[in-house]
Amino acid sequence: MAEQRSLHNVNIPLIKSPSLRVPRPVELPPDIHPLPDDVTAYFVYPFTIEPHIITLESSRQSTLAAHAARRDAYLRAREEEKVRKKKEALRRIAPGFDPDMGALMPTKLSPAPTGAPHVTANHLETVSPTPRTAMDDLVDQLAAMESRISPPGRLMQARPNNIS
Repeated sequence: MAEQRSLHNVNIPLIKSPSLRVPRPVELPPDIHPLPDDVTAYFVYPFTIEPHIITLESSRQSTLAAHAARRDAYLRAREEEKVRKKKEALRRIAPGFDPDMGALMPTKLSPAPTGAPHVTANHLETVSPTPRTAMDDLVDQLAAMESRISPPGRLMQARPNNIS
């Protein structure tokens, strides 16, 4: 029975695929240098190249450090410019405002003694001072501004108040 199978296999025709290509055998050139039995002679490190590589590496590292320092300075300058522009925009809206200081607190232009006892001209009695409000400060500031604007020899004429 084994003989029958081998006979059947022999009679099967082989069809060559058109996409199949048999490669050509590799031909070695006649002047090829064969490797010796001991290849340790090929593993010699050339120490003559070492100083050249070290100087190249040190110059490369110094160049990279200079570029990094220049980049950091540029980025820092950009951030400072952004902060300066932001502060400038805030100062255009509210002069004297500094976002680093926090909330803007009003300051008095003229020092007025608030804790001293007040003596009236008609009465020689001491009256405790009333606490000053923000409206009192505003009125004082407006009066100071009007006194600076008006000429010194001319008094401000009173305007009638039309609100009854």
